[in-house]
Amino acid sequence: MTTDFFTYHKPKVIQALRYHFISRKEIKVMMVLVNVFSLISAGLFYYKKISPAAFLLSSLMWFLMMLTFWFLLPRMVYRKSATFKDRFKIDVNEMFFQLENDRASKTWQWNEFSIWLESPHFFHLYFNPTSFFLIPKEIFDNENEHRVRKLLKEKLSK
Repeated sequence: MTTDFFTYHKPKVIQALRYHFISRKEIKVMMVLVNVFSLISAGLFYYKKISPAAFLLSSLMWFLMMLTFWFLLPRMVYRKSATFKDRFKIDVNEMFFQLENDRASKTWQWNEFSIWLESPHFFHLYFNPTSFFLIPKEIFDNENEHRVRKLLKEKLSK
């Protein structure tokens, strides 16, 4: 399935990057720990076992963590990456995944990817835990989107 040239839409990419960060195992663990810490400090503050400053510190830590993973990191990655400002054409088939822009093209065999994830607007193809490529679902009609999903399920683990 070869697509026409497409460009990325910033709000959708920001959402996909949020999904990427929030789905990371180490970030999930950290979020759970910070939330538990905040709940415990709220309970201790309610029962007057800790000072308001300690409760404020835990609340501030929670707020900064959410601000970082929800707003700052996705925007920083988007701003630094030229990929999201370029035009691409994709060819997906049983043998390979090919990416093309106005300057060059690159082909990857399916075994070069480690896993794939699906978010509301994208398929995420991971080379390793931190390096991935986003394929917009909107570039496929409904039938081809299902074909791509089926192909990803066959070729890669989720």
